[in-house]
Amino acid sequence: MKTIDDRMRDLTVSSPAMGMSIPVRVILPASWSKKPKATFPVLYMLHGGDDDYTSWTRETDVEALAKNSDVLIVMPDAGKAGYYSDWFAGAPRWETFHTDELVRLMEKKYRAGRSRAIVGVSMGGFGALNYAAHHRGMFRYVASMSSYVDLNDPAVRLELSLGTGREGIDIKEVWGDPVKNAGVWRAHNPVAMPRSFRGTHVHLSAGSSEPGPLDTGRPPGVLLVSVLGEAPLSTQIKRFARSLRSAGVDVTTHVYAPGTHSWPYWQHELHGIWPTAMKSLG
Repeated sequence: MKTIDDRMRDLTVSSPAMGMSIPVRVILPASWSKKPKATFPVLYMLHGGDDDYTSWTRETDVEALAKNSDVLIVMPDAGKAGYYSDWFAGAPRWETFHTDELVRLMEKKYRAGRSRAIVGVSMGGFGALNYAAHHRGMFRYVASMSSYVDLNDPAVRLELSLGTGREGIDIKEVWGDPVKNAGVWRAHNPVAMPRSFRGTHVHLSAGSSEPGPLDTGRPPGVLLVSVLGEAPLSTQIKRFARSLRSAGVDVTTHVYAPGTHSWPYWQHELHGIWPTAMKSLG
């Protein structure tokens, strides 16, 4: 364990599921030291693709936002293209690490209670939705920011093949062949599981993909990627939200303009959802 400041710690967690150690950053609750016997609600925060466990504290003011919160914040690593899944190929097993090993470790060593929320951006938003659907009752609140929610969308398929290709991965390693192993793909496709979100408040957000003032000064190539990355998402989440409502799920959406696939917008969204996330945790 490495102490970053009075409330932030970096852990190195030995994971049987992963067969290696995984870094995890935590922010301790405000009264952690004053209440040595108390347990605390937990907010899991998942990073996007091509990023790591430091992203939330590097790109947002989450630590300042949590200054007075009696909530344990857990930010695990998930690989640059891990897709928050136990891979069809047998390894890695990110979902088992995050939803079983890490949850138990937080309860045992960090006084985590049973009240949990989970938020994620991009690939992390996809992971947050999958974890909430696969482990019903584990999370009271799930927020997915700028995440693809339909693995069958052609734009998403293209994005997945580009993302895995950059990391030298074949997408079939993750969920098998899309045709032969269609059941595995369906089991990881949020839009195919609307009823699984019953009992959890779901929040979905995405930008219009139009650049705005928050994009000023970004290199043209980077801006283009974040415009294209956001483009198919708002239509997907609106459709998904309708399906969730039909299944009796408590869902809120925020589609904003302008808005690209980038941190300044997610920082703004984090401030927007914070009060609801904290209220859901009690």
